[in-house]
Amino acid sequence: MMNNYSDKTKQLINLIGSGDAAYVPKAITCAIKVLDQIADDTTLPEATRESAAFAAANLILSDYDDND
Repeated sequence: MMNNYSDKTKQLINLIGSGDAAYVPKAITCAIKVLDQIADDTTLPEATRESAAFAAANLILSDYDDND
């Protein structure tokens, strides 16, 4: 499973898992906010912004519930 992610993501997974970095309880909401910030950043390439917006929209429309 971990082989599918970038080295930077894998590094943070290890840090969070070991307790050396903060864990965010409402991770999906956090991800949506970050993806939306990326989508709104006009300094980034349009393809990157479009990918971020697509991912954010799909998460928003999914059946996630960070209120549990």
